[in-house]
Amino acid sequence: MTARMDFGYTPPQRPGTMYSFTGKEYMPAMYRTLDIVTQGFKGIYIGDHLDGDGSYTIEGWTILTWIAARYPGIQIGSHVMCNPFRNPALTAKMAASLQDLSSGRFVLGYGVGTGNVAEYDGYGYHFPTPRVRVEMLEEALQVIKTLWTDSPANFSGKYYSLSNAQCEPRPDPPPPILIGGAGEKRTLRVVARHADWWNLGSNMWKQAPHKLNVLKRYCDEEGRDFQSIRKTFAAYIFIDRTHSKGVEASKGYEERAIAGDPSAVRDELEKQAELGFDLANLAFMSFPETDDVELFLDEVVPHFS
Repeated sequence: MTARMDFGYTPPQRPGTMYSFTGKEYMPAMYRTLDIVTQGFKGIYIGDHLDGDGSYTIEGWTILTWIAARYPGIQIGSHVMCNPFRNPALTAKMAASLQDLSSGRFVLGYGVGTGNVAEYDGYGYHFPTPRVRVEMLEEALQVIKTLWTDSPANFSGKYYSLSNAQCEPRPDPPPPILIGGAGEKRTLRVVARHADWWNLGSNMWKQAPHKLNVLKRYCDEEGRDFQSIRKTFAAYIFIDRTHSKGVEASKGYEERAIAGDPSAVRDELEKQAELGFDLANLAFMSFPETDDVELFLDEVVPHFS
């Protein structure tokens, strides 16, 4: 019996090397694609970028709010928000507001931040070392949870603080916190301590068995039930009715790709489901075209329902 798996769609925020579209094409393509995706996907999850090397780039929170209003029946989430881009108290307030406005459909995906240093420099943000970013992430998660549960909220840390802060409406229920990342020295320990969901990034999903073992070890050390953390992963989809065409299209992205005909794609997803992953956040590379999304919906999604 095939293990059940849900699917999330991650649309592009910008063109670049992976996608080819213009600013004028973006919103019409989003309408078409999301109208299709919402027929069978569990959720829509948006990344966090500010600058696409000068190309058309939509800010994540803004389009996430637009999606929440336009598609009232689907889960929405960030995948993942960069902690250094926003003070976590502001993030907590924005998340609480969106959770209220969306009637409880929001998932807060959160992480240490992308490694595109130029993006930080261009917007005037400091880009700390990896160790400091993980320390900041852990404090930020404490700030967010405190604002969501305490009224007034107080917190004093090395990087962040709260002083009799209010977050009304407090989210009811609080959004699940998804932590993206797989660093074995620090990030996975933060996942064990704080995450409701965990996402294994598209550049690492093929390392899933090893990363799961590391996370389980940290859960054991922290006294956390490993099974209480929802396991999700991200991947790029290259699907075609002709297997060789799907594989050929994935060249250059092999480490991130699930590629081939529907049968091959199903087989790869089944392997992940057997490991304990029950949500795949997927990017489809033919955007602004929709043939691959439609084929996936017709011949892959029903297999896991």
